[in-house]
Amino acid sequence: MTHLKQIPLVITLWVSLSGSVQAQDQSVPTVPPHTNTPIDSIIFNAPPPPPTGRPGRRSDAGSRSCGEDEFASPSEPQALMALVPLQETGSSKVVFGRTMAAYPTFWFYVPYRSTFTATFVLQDQDGNSIYESEVALPETAGILSLTLPTTVAPLETGKPYHWFFKLYCRSTPPPESFVDGWIQRESPTSDLAQQLQTATLPEQVRLYATNGFWFEALSAAADLRRTNPEDSAWAELLGAIGLESVAAEVIVMP
Repeated sequence: MTHLKQIPLVITLWVSLSGSVQAQDQSVPTVPPHTNTPIDSIIFNAPPPPPTGRPGRRSDAGSRSCGEDEFASPSEPQALMALVPLQETGSSKVVFGRTMAAYPTFWFYVPYRSTFTATFVLQDQDGNSIYESEVALPETAGILSLTLPTTVAPLETGKPYHWFFKLYCRSTPPPESFVDGWIQRESPTSDLAQQLQTATLPEQVRLYATNGFWFEALSAAADLRRTNPEDSAWAELLGAIGLESVAAEVIVMP
């Protein structure tokens, strides 16, 4: 494996959504906050992906050349998976999600034991390295969240970034398994920013999803799952992008 920058990657279970948001004037659908009527099922309005020319890979089972015992359980879905939408553009599909965060949180399902090693990489559209760090894996299979640390430059608005999550069962390349995709930061509209300031957590999930901010929607749903394990927002969001198979998996810490 190549030498990595010695910058710690922030690994968190739940993400605070209390930070301020920037605003710009655009017209997008929103949902009214603080209504007393029942809230409908979550609808995720996917924005069009940027023209990157490289679609990405949302899931990868790997070659399994390290042996059957390296997997956490024979009953687990044996594929590394990025919890990101797979969006159609022309004749191809692109792994892409939008964020409003300067330092977003990424989510992955990892079915491997901690005997593997992992690396997270972030590049600009031209393939220049922005950030690279080793990731400590948990003892059991489950969903892992990785937050870009504030020690690196924040994501610039309107620019696509290419991320990779790679798993190794040996100390040298190539990786045993990897997933990759794209993320782009955009500012919320002034109306959306105003609604988010007073929205409850369930309302935040729906506001983010309705306006196409996938990474914030999923992190808010994770917060909601922590405070109310019976809430369906997490499962609904993952189901909306075809990832029902991992919706019931535990969110783990390394």
